[in-house]
Amino acid sequence: MSGARLPEWAEQMRQIFRAETIGQFILYGNINDFVPHKDNDQLHFYTLNNYLAEVIFSPFDVVMLYDRAQGISIYKGGDHFMNFLKIFDKFHGSRLAADLGIDKEMGKSLEAPGLLPRAPTQALELIDRFMHSITALSRNPKAAGPRSAVILLDYANFLIPRGESLHLSSDLGSNMIKVLNWAEDLNLAEASIVTCLISENLLDLNEMVVNSSYNAKIQINLPDEKEIAQYVDYITKNEKNYKELCQVDTESLSVKLVGLNRIAIKNIILRALRNNESITYKYLTRLRKENIEKGAAGRLEFIETQRTLDDVAGHAEAKKWLREDAQLIRKRITNALPMGYLIAGRIGTGKTYLVQCFSGECGIPFVEMKNFRDKWVGATEGNLEKIFHILHALGQVVVFVDEADQVTGRRGVSEGDSGLSGRVYGMLSKEMSNTENRGKIIWIFATSRPDLLEVDLKRQGRLDVHIPLFPPVDEQEKKELFLAMAHKLKLSLTESDLPQLSFKEAVSGNELEGILVRAIRTFELQPEDKRKPFPGILKEVAAGFRPSAHTGRLELMDLLAVKECTDERFLPARFVRLSAEEIEDRISKIK
Repeated sequence: MSGARLPEWAEQMRQIFRAETIGQFILYGNINDFVPHKDNDQLHFYTLNNYLAEVIFSPFDVVMLYDRAQGISIYKGGDHFMNFLKIFDKFHGSRLAADLGIDKEMGKSLEAPGLLPRAPTQALELIDRFMHSITALSRNPKAAGPRSAVILLDYANFLIPRGESLHLSSDLGSNMIKVLNWAEDLNLAEASIVTCLISENLLDLNEMVVNSSYNAKIQINLPDEKEIAQYVDYITKNEKNYKELCQVDTESLSVKLVGLNRIAIKNIILRALRNNESITYKYLTRLRKENIEKGAAGRLEFIETQRTLDDVAGHAEAKKWLREDAQLIRKRITNALPMGYLIAGRIGTGKTYLVQCFSGECGIPFVEMKNFRDKWVGATEGNLEKIFHILHALGQVVVFVDEADQVTGRRGVSEGDSGLSGRVYGMLSKEMSNTENRGKIIWIFATSRPDLLEVDLKRQGRLDVHIPLFPPVDEQEKKELFLAMAHKLKLSLTESDLPQLSFKEAVSGNELEGILVRAIRTFELQPEDKRKPFPGILKEVAAGFRPSAHTGRLELMDLLAVKECTDERFLPARFVRLSAEEIEDRISKIK
């Protein structure tokens, strides 16, 4: 391998290979990107396959690539492979090398239509025999021929996809066994034969290959701030209008582009320069959001808002705590931050709205995790792996999971889903408990039924702070919430305009918003010659409003939130007085 300075993942790969114990590598992560290479102070950028062939494995005699679409391609050592094909034809009566005379250039001859098999079973068998022919040569020092080879298997997830072994077809099973044999065959390692499996998601590959101790799993990360700055300098060094159009300093530009690969960064920068558009914070934020959401295939969505916690009515202690944590986030005092939050409370208490307003205080990306489940075997795990990869690349991020009890899976095997729920739970719990992520990846789970979340996910060290939210009970709190809902709907109302509610039960924000929307509807449908003022219509609508009849279920949600609470400062006085036994007894009776 080359002695020039290598990226971290490539250096790790070289060190493992030098130990001469492993000859198979799985490369995953940011594989569809440019790879930087600095040699003698000259910076170059390669595609991954070219980088492996021309830099990492440049000393090898043969470098061969196979994928299902292109078939077998030879980067280096085509004459060695052609000689092998002639011998192969001689012994097997085939005509794989018969087209050699069509073109004097070896590369073009190998690419001739119909020359080599493209189907995985036949192509891998041919590659396998070529590899073993090299091992035979290695035992005879006097024999002419290649002494080392590298086989790159691109889109390896289409060759050995995830799935239970019993359900794999005979061809897929054959491919998997062949790949496993290449990793485990000591003769291949001794003969300097390396196989590289390339897949964006590690979990898209068959678990028998992924779990094998005979290969090394190497993750290629997205570029960090320093690498982004280096790449931006590289692509703009000959752009005369860059300094004029870029209104962001280099450090801030790099921070804004974290989470993107170099291809996306090049598109964002050159798109502005070619169209004479200024590169501003607003431009970078918009394009970064578009690219990351596209890369996550809609499974992550950025939360963007102009609101702050000042826009939240009530919940005084919750707001105070979150404001203090927002201050710590802005100061990057990560060891004082929780691993995550659990926001619990009945429907309509503003859990999602509170999180949105919290995002306006923190100054770091907030993303909401959307539905990552897929109907195809192994695709859900691959989707989740890709989400984690993006989260790590963002540097510091808050991840919001709404309706968490429906998303996070269950421990063990759930009936009817072939163990998917348990695997999702396992992946989430492992990621959430990684203390290296403290203050970097902050989780917020919101649910009205925290009892349906696995206890392990809610424990300290994963979701440290449990904040319960409750609807207002006294009249002043109701008025404050009413005015907040009016402000949200862009209504200019004062406290004197508010109606007296005809019921004494606790009322949620969505119910008060419903009253206001009905009043707006009635107001706008009035005939032009007989229009009543809005406050009068609001009082009429409020007088006829009936609150939710599901009082038992709503009380259950309140009590479950009380049970989960980790600090009594979040609890109204009416709940502080209740003992744990009283709460548990009341929950049991309602259920």
